[in-house]
Amino acid sequence: MNVIVAKTAGFCFGVKRAVDFAYSKAGQKNIYTYGPIIHNKEVTKDLEKKGIKIIDNLEDGKNGEIIIRSHGVPPSVYDILDKENIKYTDCTCPFVKKIHNIVKKSYVEDKKSIIIVGSGEHPEVVGINGECNNTAIIIDSVETAEKIELDKSVEYVLVVQTTFQIDVYNKIILTLSQKSDNIKVNNTICSATSDRQKETVEIAGKVDIMIVLGDKNSSNTRKLYEISKKICENVYFCETISDLRLKNLKNDVTIGVTAGASTPPEIIKEAVSAMSEMENKSFEEMLNESLVQLRSGEVVKGKVLSINEDNGEVAVDLKYKSDGIIPRSEFSDDDSVNPADVVKVGDEIEVYVVRVNDGDGNVLLSKKKVDADKNFIAIEEAYNEHKTVNGKITDVVKGGLIANVDGVRVFVPSSQISNRYVEDLSSFVGNSYDFEILEFDKSRARTRIVAGRKALAQKEIDEKRAKVFETINVGDRIEGTVSRIVEFGAFVDLGGVDGLIHISEMSWGRVKKVTDVLKVGDKVTVTVLDVNPEKGKISLSLKDLNADPWNTAAEKYAVGNVVTGKVVRMVPFGAFVELEEGVDGLVHISQIAYKHVEKPEDELTVGQEIQAKVTELDLDNKKISLSIKETLEKPSKSEETENDAE
Repeated sequence: MNVIVAKTAGFCFGVKRAVDFAYSKAGQKNIYTYGPIIHNKEVTKDLEKKGIKIIDNLEDGKNGEIIIRSHGVPPSVYDILDKENIKYTDCTCPFVKKIHNIVKKSYVEDKKSIIIVGSGEHPEVVGINGECNNTAIIIDSVETAEKIELDKSVEYVLVVQTTFQIDVYNKIILTLSQKSDNIKVNNTICSATSDRQKETVEIAGKVDIMIVLGDKNSSNTRKLYEISKKICENVYFCETISDLRLKNLKNDVTIGVTAGASTPPEIIKEAVSAMSEMENKSFEEMLNESLVQLRSGEVVKGKVLSINEDNGEVAVDLKYKSDGIIPRSEFSDDDSVNPADVVKVGDEIEVYVVRVNDGDGNVLLSKKKVDADKNFIAIEEAYNEHKTVNGKITDVVKGGLIANVDGVRVFVPSSQISNRYVEDLSSFVGNSYDFEILEFDKSRARTRIVAGRKALAQKEIDEKRAKVFETINVGDRIEGTVSRIVEFGAFVDLGGVDGLIHISEMSWGRVKKVTDVLKVGDKVTVTVLDVNPEKGKISLSLKDLNADPWNTAAEKYAVGNVVTGKVVRMVPFGAFVELEEGVDGLVHISQIAYKHVEKPEDELTVGQEIQAKVTELDLDNKKISLSIKETLEKPSKSEETENDAE
């Protein structure tokens, strides 16, 4: 057996610097790392045993000292640390700091746009993006670069994550160069990363078996694994050598060993030592002993290896000779679910084995079938125990709708989606509701499950109505939404109960049509005029009661005052005059002129501006009597006789 260990395997300068500093603080009180110091569970567990805790909230480290990890952090983190006067030590890798300075100068001083090549969720990229106020274009693959549209009039500065794959970066540069001539390219891949990747390519081409050691959350270690897989047929990604549980190898087998930048030297030494102690047993036999056996139709557990952001495929480590693949279509019944929002690298999940070989050498898996089987049982229990379930309406079908209840398709009759008739069922699609399971029939070839929310909807409305009537009082100013327009007013949804704004309560002035003031969907603030729980009625006003013009009427329209107004309406006994919005006065027909007036229209027209004297003011009943003739010069008796004769 021949073992080739990469000279570049293990801690890089930046990681070693941060880890060594963390260990130097072991035994001291209140020492924290902001996030894991490195992506290696063995190291972080050991540090935790030594009293160094991981925190994700800076507030948790106020009472001690915080270590900034080698990945770096956004400027906003330093701002909080300084503002809160929290003690900290910055262990950001100098190569990462260099990228921060490039981006800061390019964005702040040179006013250029930033492009970052790397994983958008990686803490290093998050920190760099903070230097340009999170405005950078993030590109994680050649495919993403091909989809990006660049403005040819804009100047761009391109940087790359220090652990990114050099050959992929070169392809991305080529792709972007075809989209813009205004890109300043910076090769910020760490020299240690570049050297490690080059050596991995070299070793993988010489060996029968390639072992990549490191934490599966480590970005640079995953890249070494991907590089090795392209070259060597037998590649194994192990956090420690014990993951393979090997005992010995044949003498004619050549094994290559490399490790990510966050892999401690102890793990590498342990791997080499374990292989050197092996006896004369074939690697294939030992590998088969260490791996599980799979059969189609089984439900097994595995760890998430990676999530493809482009197509949503999830790779799963099953401890089998091939990785398992969950296509996006097999991840969830809900097409809107993003796998990256549900699982993350390193999570243990249960999966259903669809096929042991999908034709590409991978194991085809389904997560949604496992979820559906579990939830199928849960729905049956809800039916038997009269409990509610939550589901999302996905489709309109003949006679009703389809709801997705945790991966299980459930039929909802149209009569059961609401407590009242609904003409447009499509308005429910995409919304989630609580349902009662009305039927669970397993006697059919395909189990029939029927759900409804008619009773629940009525119960919800009753509860909302009761709550509103318990809390609402006359005089309250409350907000609502116009739900319905009628000729005499508008109904307003107050959160489960409709109140009525009568047309006369929409303005202090005249309102001819409700739709001149309101429309369905308008948000309004109203005053409660009356509450009648027995009849279920609430009267509302859109008027601002503090702006009631009658509040100042005693002074403005005192008896004897001469006022100006506009004729707004004629009646057989006189004319109504608007003195201001919300205040009308009546000029009786006998007060229009000194002469006899047969009809008000003979002397006045609607819209005419007139002057009149206030002859009576009734504040209680909001009535004002006016006289035009008292503002006129009284004619002589001969003139009166002439006028009367006419």
